[in-house]
Amino acid sequence: SVVFLTRRRTAMPPKKKTADDGADDVGAAKFGRVRNNLRMGIVGLPNVGKSSLFNILTEQSIAAENYPFCTIDPNEARCPVPDARYDRLVSMWKPASEYPAFLSVIDIAGLVRGASSGAGLGNAFLSNIMATDGIFHVVRAFDDPEVVHVDDEIDPVRDLETITAELCLKDLETVKRAIADEERDVKKNPTMKLSALFKDTMARCTEMLENNLAIRTGEWNTPEVEMIKDKLPALLTTKPMIYLVNLSKRDYVRKKNKWLPKIHAWVQQHGGGIMIPFSVEFEQELFDLGDDESLRSAFYEENEGAKSALPKMVTQGYKELNLMYFFTAGEKEVRCWTVYNGALAPQAAGVIHTDFEKGFIKAEVCSYDDFAAIATKPSMAEVKEAGKYRQEGKAYVVKDGDIIHFQIGQLTKSKK
Repeated sequence: SVVFLTRRRTAMPPKKKTADDGADDVGAAKFGRVRNNLRMGIVGLPNVGKSSLFNILTEQSIAAENYPFCTIDPNEARCPVPDARYDRLVSMWKPASEYPAFLSVIDIAGLVRGASSGAGLGNAFLSNIMATDGIFHVVRAFDDPEVVHVDDEIDPVRDLETITAELCLKDLETVKRAIADEERDVKKNPTMKLSALFKDTMARCTEMLENNLAIRTGEWNTPEVEMIKDKLPALLTTKPMIYLVNLSKRDYVRKKNKWLPKIHAWVQQHGGGIMIPFSVEFEQELFDLGDDESLRSAFYEENEGAKSALPKMVTQGYKELNLMYFFTAGEKEVRCWTVYNGALAPQAAGVIHTDFEKGFIKAEVCSYDDFAAIATKPSMAEVKEAGKYRQEGKAYVVKDGDIIHFQIGQLTKSKK
């Protein structure tokens, strides 16, 4: 029987590419775990707006009191990934069930200077970051006498330095421990010796971390990446990071703040990265209006057309984790299925059900763009007539936005 189922600048000069440079992933992506369920952690000093942002992102109410460490245990929730393609498929098919893609987000307690040596809730904080796959680094660039700053005055560049230094110090401990462990093993076994690759990689990691440079910002070839993943799996600075700059509503609307150029310069000096200005104050007022489109339109007009930055955050977080999704579409459901970028068709089938990877026969595929350009009704008939509906085998690399029907063969139970 057959089953049908519906850029980044670097902190160090680039090295000449060699045959070893096989990894296509760039930046932090090459250090990431190849999984379909990855999580972003919201990180920053106390009282910079982390929990308030988390509340709005996830439509959950958790304590956002105005004092350090009010968030002790990480709170986790899932944010729908906004996508006009998904919305159009839902409006065409009008299915009984709808399942958008989700980004898992964790709110982590505020970090303070000295966290790497246990200050504040430092050890718990750092272990919670270790359990995430990417970081939303929230930086405060707004003045508000009602919201205390842990260092008494607003200086986002200093705050960036604080967080980065603590992450680098913790990673430096990890590197030194790995070197000591390797040297001890070599002493125990006279037939072993430290490889040049190990020594060179650890030396570069040490130099970068001592200069407060994240490991993800370096130029690494494939053997070096594999060495880091093997010997230093607990590193924090290999994780992708998105800088979220929390402004006052006034500054966000007028797109001006004295700290933005300084923050941008700091980010570029520390390996580059994505910086997204936003305003918890603005987002909270917009959120409180609910789904009333007339109220929201009036709010946009009052605020010079400024729009929410949340969709960009969620979409960018998804991309930084090297995730993408394909669609299944039919009368019963329209659904986004998350896969790691580069997944083959059988692996994608396995996301729907683990047995489907084993029983994979073929995938019937059309791109969303072709479907959108050709289809006038919820059916693949017009797409087939136009020759844009194709069959793909086990070697097919799934593309973001593919609409796929899998054919799965008879699954035989293993003999006991």
